[in-house]
Amino acid sequence: MVKHLVLWKLKDLEQKNAVADAALLRSRFNSLLGIVDGLKSIQVGANYKPGDYDLCLECVFDSKEDEEKYQVHPEHLKIKALVAKMICGRTAFDYEI
Repeated sequence: MVKHLVLWKLKDLEQKNAVADAALLRSRFNSLLGIVDGLKSIQVGANYKPGDYDLCLECVFDSKEDEEKYQVHPEHLKIKALVAKMICGRTAFDYEI
Protein backbone atom coordinates (compact mmCIF):
# COMPACT_ATOMS: atom_id res chain seq x y z
CA MET A 1 0.00 0.00 0.00
CA VAL A 2 1.05 3.60 -0.60
CA LYS A 3 0.30 6.79 1.31
CA HIS A 4 0.26 10.09 -0.62
CA LEU A 5 0.44 13.33 1.40
CA VAL A 6 0.14 16.85 0.02
CA LEU A 7 0.44 20.08 2.02
CA TRP A 8 -0.78 23.39 0.62
CA LYS A 9 -0.27 27.03 1.55
CA LEU A 10 -3.38 29.07 0.71
CA LYS A 11 -3.24 32.44 -1.03
CA ASP A 12 -6.10 33.74 1.14
CA LEU A 13 -4.93 33.52 4.74
CA GLU A 14 -8.16 34.64 6.42
CA GLN A 15 -9.21 31.79 8.72
CA LYS A 16 -12.88 31.86 7.65
CA ASN A 17 -11.85 31.41 4.03
CA ALA A 18 -9.36 28.66 4.89
CA VAL A 19 -12.17 26.71 6.55
CA ALA A 20 -14.44 27.23 3.52
CA ASP A 21 -11.62 26.25 1.15
CA ALA A 22 -10.95 23.10 3.18
CA ALA A 23 -14.65 22.18 3.08
CA LEU A 24 -14.81 22.69 -0.70
CA LEU A 25 -11.67 20.63 -1.32
CA ARG A 26 -12.79 17.93 1.12
CA SER A 27 -16.04 17.56 -0.81
CA ARG A 28 -14.31 17.50 -4.20
CA PHE A 29 -11.61 15.02 -3.16
CA ASN A 30 -14.11 12.77 -1.34
CA SER A 31 -16.03 12.49 -4.61
CA LEU A 32 -13.05 10.54 -6.01
CA LEU A 33 -13.72 7.54 -3.75
CA GLY A 34 -15.30 4.84 -5.88
CA ILE A 35 -14.27 6.63 -9.08
CA VAL A 36 -10.49 6.19 -8.94
CA ASP A 37 -9.54 2.50 -8.87
CA GLY A 38 -7.18 1.58 -6.05
CA LEU A 39 -7.97 4.67 -3.94
CA LYS A 40 -8.74 3.21 -0.51
CA SER A 41 -9.18 6.38 1.57
CA ILE A 42 -8.89 10.13 1.23
CA GLN A 43 -8.96 12.98 3.77
CA VAL A 44 -8.55 16.75 3.60
CA GLY A 45 -7.99 18.81 6.73
CA ALA A 46 -7.32 22.43 7.66
CA ASN A 47 -4.45 23.26 10.01
CA TYR A 48 -5.90 24.74 13.20
CA LYS A 49 -2.49 26.07 14.30
CA PRO A 50 -0.47 28.79 12.58
CA GLY A 51 2.18 27.08 10.50
CA ASP A 52 3.90 26.71 7.20
CA TYR A 53 0.94 25.00 5.51
CA ASP A 54 -2.81 25.48 5.73
CA LEU A 55 -4.34 22.32 4.24
CA CYS A 56 -3.35 18.67 4.08
CA LEU A 57 -4.47 15.88 1.75
CA GLU A 58 -3.91 12.25 2.73
CA CYS A 59 -4.65 9.40 0.30
CA VAL A 60 -4.08 5.67 0.63
CA PHE A 61 -3.70 3.49 -2.48
CA ASP A 62 -3.33 -0.24 -3.03
CA SER A 63 -0.09 0.23 -4.98
CA LYS A 64 2.34 2.70 -6.55
CA GLU A 65 0.69 2.00 -9.90
CA ASP A 66 -2.71 3.00 -8.50
CA GLU A 67 -1.23 6.27 -7.18
CA GLU A 68 0.25 6.95 -10.62
CA LYS A 69 -3.14 6.33 -12.28
CA TYR A 70 -4.75 8.72 -9.79
CA GLN A 71 -2.29 11.46 -10.79
CA VAL A 72 -3.55 11.44 -14.40
CA HIS A 73 -7.20 10.60 -13.74
CA PRO A 74 -9.45 13.23 -15.42
CA GLU A 75 -11.47 13.91 -12.25
CA HIS A 76 -8.29 14.41 -10.21
CA LEU A 77 -6.94 16.78 -12.86
CA LYS A 78 -10.09 18.92 -12.56
CA ILE A 79 -9.59 19.23 -8.81
CA LYS A 80 -5.88 19.89 -9.29
CA ALA A 81 -6.74 22.87 -11.55
CA LEU A 82 -9.07 24.26 -8.85
CA VAL A 83 -6.40 23.82 -6.17
CA ALA A 84 -3.81 25.63 -8.32
CA LYS A 85 -5.99 28.77 -8.22
CA MET A 86 -6.22 28.67 -4.41
CA ILE A 87 -2.63 28.06 -3.35
CA CYS A 88 0.76 29.75 -3.29
CA GLY A 89 2.79 26.77 -2.06
CA ARG A 90 2.75 22.98 -2.15
CA THR A 91 4.79 20.00 -1.04
CA ALA A 92 4.11 16.28 -1.44
CA PHE A 93 5.41 13.10 0.14
CA ASP A 94 4.73 9.50 -0.92
CA TYR A 95 5.73 6.35 0.95
CA GLU A 96 4.91 2.67 1.21
CA ILE A 97 2.99 1.40 4.23
